Amino acid sequence: MSRQLILSSVAVLVVAAAALGAYWFRNDRVPTNVAYVTEEGGKVDQIDLATMKVTRSIEPPDIAPRGEAITFDGKYLITADQDTSDIAIFSTPKLQLVTKQHVGDSPEFVRINPAGTRVFVTFEPGSKGGPPPANGNDEDDANEPPAQIASFRVGDWTPGSVATAGKETEGMEFSPDGKELMVANEAQNTIGIIDATTGAHIRDVNLKPYGLRPRGIKISPQHTCYVVTMEASGTLVKLDMNFNVIKSVPTAAKPYGVSFDRSGKRIFVSAAAARKLQVFDASSLNLIAEVPTGARCWHFTFTPDDSKILMACGRSNDIVIVDPTAYKQIGTIQGISLPWGIVTYPLSYGSLGLP
Repeated sequence: MSRQLILSSVAVLVVAAAALGAYWFRNDRVPTNVAYVTEEGGKVDQIDLATMKVTRSIEPPDIAPRGEAITFDGKYLITADQDTSDIAIFSTPKLQLVTKQHVGDSPEFVRINPAGTRVFVTFEPGSKGGPPPANGNDEDDANEPPAQIASFRVGDWTPGSVATAGKETEGMEFSPDGKELMVANEAQNTIGIIDATTGAHIRDVNLKPYGLRPRGIKISPQHTCYVVTMEASGTLVKLDMNFNVIKSVPTAAKPYGVSFDRSGKRIFVSAAAARKLQVFDASSLNLIAEVPTGARCWHFTFTPDDSKILMACGRSNDIVIVDPTAYKQIGTIQGISLPWGIVTYPLSYGSLGLP
């Protein structure tokens, strides 16, 4: 073989290797500037936040995803799957299913602790589902077993402690040091405080004097207070770090998702039945603005650059895009059926994301 032919062959191999390497890099790297949406009908969607278009959708068998979370390194998406009583862990580069772990009946809310090392999932043994009564007093609740909170170690997904919460547990939040887990016990009108390591119940905070059916709970970015949305009464409650109520104010109908902005100066509340995103001053709880949205917008997230808010509107079958400074709707992403949750990577503030 001539020297020229050998050199030509080597050059071809080098180019081929480079092309293969580029292919694997493109397909195995963690996606950034993206949002992930869970559809209750069985899909998971990936949205490119630069174009606001769906770039990937998957529909694995036997999954009806609701709650979701992203690991701090962006490598894994975790969804709570109602129909199969488990969580599913997906590798984000290709949204490939890595594993599933059994949880229990009707898993719903997913949160990762502040250290990024453990994922917590609420589930409701014996849950019959369906909306609560308007007065917040369901006699059947007394006969249902309490909700449970399962935990798993991020990375190898081995099970950890299982905590007993209250009746119809909804949102979860952590103390700043991650040692305590707070849960909204909807049917008991309480906030339960649980030892995040052992799962032991520490105490309950009674919120019934201020409203009915707590659903969302968030700690402020400066770790100075907590806020809770109470769905049946339409109430926003602000508590200090010892869970003493500072103030409560009315909201529009059926508030659920709640989040501070990055500065901690504003609180955003999704009033699902009123089809509004409400904005409150975090200090005074005075209402600043209201933005019309879609139907049943339970959860929402800021984009990582804080320039937009994306709202998962389950009964409008779309994602509503809101300008959080001008307080107006600026677009929609269509073709998403029964969206439940939405999170981003890099991680951003939102009802399912950062504080």
